[in-house]
Amino acid sequence: MIKNSVGIVLKRFPYSETSLIARCFVKDLGKVSFLVHGAHRKKSPMSAYFQPANSLNLVFYFKESRELQTISKASFNHSWSNISKDLKKISYAMAMIELTDKCLTDNDSHNNLYNALLSSLKEVENSNNQLNLTYWHYQYSLLAFLGFKPDLNQSELDFVPLPNPFEGPNSKEIFNYFDLGEIEKNKIFKITGKDRKVISTYLNTCLGIHFEGVKNLKSLKILREILSN
Repeated sequence: MIKNSVGIVLKRFPYSETSLIARCFVKDLGKVSFLVHGAHRKKSPMSAYFQPANSLNLVFYFKESRELQTISKASFNHSWSNISKDLKKISYAMAMIELTDKCLTDNDSHNNLYNALLSSLKEVENSNNQLNLTYWHYQYSLLAFLGFKPDLNQSELDFVPLPNPFEGPNSKEIFNYFDLGEIEKNKIFKITGKDRKVISTYLNTCLGIHFEGVKNLKSLKILREILSN
């Protein structure tokens, strides 16, 4: 069956001398792996399309019983010209992409989460202010849309103690905004060092309880190194 959809590239792997496998978050289908024939050929545009975080229009052959689907056509749905030129923006985008890849299961559609990821990438592309807020908001949205919305009044979860999410001077206001859904564009929060530690620790603790492997995200380590310099 031929399908048309949009997708965000999560990861790619080499496959033979001329092709690659691309894992994508497809809006209608969830996480899907594609065989992209000829992507390593010099004149093929496919290699440029299937880079992590790229937002694509996809035409592909889909058969539910197959592990690898086959790409027919691809084109850019959104381009990230600012992200590609800024190491900090790249790091935030890759952290969201790697987190999504770790938390999604194959062929399980989550339209709301897809929209949240695309919106967050657009925010990283177009804004230079408080990108950490965009990243935290996406972490919170991912938990909520995958069925693990944080209960900010809980002191423990699955017998694991939870840090106090309201311990920062402004963290309660920030979490309240996350709870409302979309953050008001251009709103600037006062974020102290204490707020950063409290919000980050709380969200990462919740994610670590529900999903394996999220504590060791390579992109997050790189991001921390950049922000510490």
